[in-house]
Amino acid sequence: MSTSQSLHDAVLAALATVNDPEIHKPITELGMVESVAISEDAVAHVRVLLTIAGCPLSGTIDADVRKALASVDGLAGAEVELGVMSDEQRTELKTKLRGGIAQREIPFAREDNLTQVLLISSGKGGVGKSSVTVNLATALAAQGRSVGILDADIYGHSIPAMLGLADASPTGVADMIMPVPAMGLKVISMGMLKSSRDQVIAWRGPILDKALHQLLSDVYWGDLDFLLLDLPPGTGDVAMSLGTKLPNAEVIVVTTPQQASAEVAERAGTMASMMEQKVLGVIENMAYLDTVCPHCDQPHRVDVFGTGGGRNVSDALTTRLGYEVPLLAEIPLEPAVRAASDDGVPLVALGEDTPATKVFNDLAARLASRKRGLAGKKLNLNVR
Repeated sequence: MSTSQSLHDAVLAALATVNDPEIHKPITELGMVESVAISEDAVAHVRVLLTIAGCPLSGTIDADVRKALASVDGLAGAEVELGVMSDEQRTELKTKLRGGIAQREIPFAREDNLTQVLLISSGKGGVGKSSVTVNLATALAAQGRSVGILDADIYGHSIPAMLGLADASPTGVADMIMPVPAMGLKVISMGMLKSSRDQVIAWRGPILDKALHQLLSDVYWGDLDFLLLDLPPGTGDVAMSLGTKLPNAEVIVVTTPQQASAEVAERAGTMASMMEQKVLGVIENMAYLDTVCPHCDQPHRVDVFGTGGGRNVSDALTTRLGYEVPLLAEIPLEPAVRAASDDGVPLVALGEDTPATKVFNDLAARLASRKRGLAGKKLNLNVR
């Protein structure tokens, strides 16, 4: 083998170690390396194609390519040129990312999909469903799992602000959307796709259904272990739409201790059953307040919003649905949870050892220990 050919192969091997910072796959595998040439004086001339013009991460790609080439023994230098993919090349990339399937389908609805899809629901607003979503997702990511969040609360999206992404916009590749990375998560929300933060979304059922389908099918999530969807409260169009689009999703019902919240939370669980989705369990949020008594200086549990709501929902759904719906967690009321969310950083991400953080981490560990598989999933089998 000639010296030029061996250097050419070494350069390709080095480029294969460079991942696109948004798609997280090697640029060689994505067809982003258009050409590699080695001159007589052992200088590599490399042309790399960006997925879109004006790519905000072009500097990162350029730096990573140059760093990889600098590690090639025998190379006297490297010249890197950045170009842009053509429409045809972007279409090929899109098809490749979808596993060779050109049509728009929801990957999480496929029979061979192994992602655990969790719908975080509630019967009413104000129970802290979104804060549960971001903290549980962050705790799962800390367990080493690949986690995505889809803010399915089209009208009342709050996930971007809770993750410090209120002004973030996703990158588009052809007609695919790259989720926005944040704290080890992949995040998408309708709030990121609006022309301005104060824009009001007022869609009826059919348009809402189409928007949900696009968020599930046009976003390139990659290989996720978990996808958490923050649902709007209640049992309206979104819950029904997702019931048909994600038949193998599991539902977690969030409630608070008070009975008024518990009664409507049962309806959310019943809706999931009507859509033939399994209710994984119940989370009681703001379950109690740990405080130090000013009179005796001893810690006391204060039931600010009453007691028993989560257990009542768990028992009622177990009886109604015919299988065990456990009380997964009781999350204590902590001002730090609210403060962290307002600052755009989930409490779990701060690494502080608080009672709420321990509960989230424990629940994430239990969920992460479940094996991904096809057991219990609906399979479209024709028995002759």
